[in-house]
Order: sequence, then C-alpha cells, then structure tokens
Amino acid sequence: MRDHYTITELTREFDISTRTIRFYEDEGLISPIRRGRTRLFRQSDRQLLKMILRGKRLGFSIAEIREIMGMYRTPPGEAGQLRAIIRRVAEKRAELEQKRRDIDDLLSELDQAEEACLTRMAELGISPTS
Repeated sequence: MRDHYTITELTREFDISTRTIRFYEDEGLISPIRRGRTRLFRQSDRQLLKMILRGKRLGFSIAEIREIMGMYRTPPGEAGQLRAIIRRVAEKRAELEQKRRDIDDLLSELDQAEEACLTRMAELGISPTS
C-alpha cells in the first residue's frame, strides 16, 4: 500500500475525470495534501473516493453521501453510519422497485397499442412492414 497518490493516478484507477475529483474536494468530501499546485491524496482519501463513487452508483446524492460520511467521524459513529446506510438503501430499493413497476406498466401499454395497430392493419389488409 502506498502513502500518496496523484490526481492522475486516481483518475485512471477509478475511470473518472480530474474535474470529478476536484468537485468532491470542493464539496469537502476529500481533503488532499497540497504541495504547491500539486494534490497528493492519502490512502484515506482514496478509500473515501471509493466510498463516494459507490454511493453515487447506488443513487445517493452528494448531500446523502456527506451525511453518511459525517456520521463516521462523529457520534453515533460507525454504528449510526451503518444504520443510515441500511435505511437509505431500503429507500433507494423502494424507489427503484416503483420505477420498475412503472416501466413494466408502460411496456404493457406499448404492447397493447402495438397489438391494436397490428390488428387494425390486418383488418384493413395493410402489411405491417411496408
């Protein structure tokens, strides 16, 4: 394990832009060491970046990620953080399940509309491929 990483190394490792890393820095989610204009990221910054990106993939907002990360540093600590994550995951799961139901309903409506069109075209003697 290394002591420090450059912004370029992290962008390559996580396949993100330097702008993304700077945004997370501006949001106070990571705090690299500065040596002149150079940013040096500690192993802890790398882990935080990994957690931030995982949170984004799970659909959490920056505010939600900040809240969860803040819990780790202050009471209720890791236990509170884990409970918050479980609660947020359940909320995201419910949102996604609702979206899946909505998509299934829309697909069903599209199938019905297509079937009605095909039926009417057959009644009129129209080929569906012309």
